[in-house]
Amino acid sequence: MRQIWIGEPARPPGGRTEPAHEHGDMMSDHMKLPDGLPVPEDDGAAEHLPGAVVPSLTLESSGGEAVRLDALGAGRTVLYVYPLTGRPGTDMPEGWDTIPGARGCTTEACGFRDHHEDLLAAGAARVFGLSSQDTDYQREVVERLRLPFRMLSDPERRLARALDLPTFSVEGTMLYSRLTLIVHDGLVEHVFYPVFPPNEHAEQVLAWLRGNPR
Repeated sequence: MRQIWIGEPARPPGGRTEPAHEHGDMMSDHMKLPDGLPVPEDDGAAEHLPGAVVPSLTLESSGGEAVRLDALGAGRTVLYVYPLTGRPGTDMPEGWDTIPGARGCTTEACGFRDHHEDLLAAGAARVFGLSSQDTDYQREVVERLRLPFRMLSDPERRLARALDLPTFSVEGTMLYSRLTLIVHDGLVEHVFYPVFPPNEHAEQVLAWLRGNPR
């Protein structure tokens, strides 16, 4: 796995560092992205993925059932992988907004929610989100955001090890870097990496599906 280790964030004059939140400060809208987020660069960590065989892994979903990644069924699967969805009123890791590609998981999920029917009409047979959060955490996100698709939990990051997916570490916790896999017939047909901006990513996937029909 490609790993990025995140240390202490830069401190403003006076030496004080304010806690970062997925939703900014407590008065801001967590459904929006702040201006000036750092843009992730393509470090080549996903170049090996197109054509890769999807491993035989079974992950628990927010719907309570097990999902086998090498037996997703006919048609294309959109599998978007993300680091961590924040909850309103809950602190995110310190310096979260300074990590390229970290902020924006809620807006990304809402984009896939809002374009879900469009994605299916464009040729996706199914959509999944995946992160290292546990199933209860994922279930809360699905219910709160009213997502029409299931979230997969991979707390041990088994998919990252199997496919050598990029990850990063913050405050001693290893998280997935944001990317999206288009899976077809047990193979990775296409990969989106890096992903930016996350709130427009569902539209990027939709445009690719429409431009590459099967």
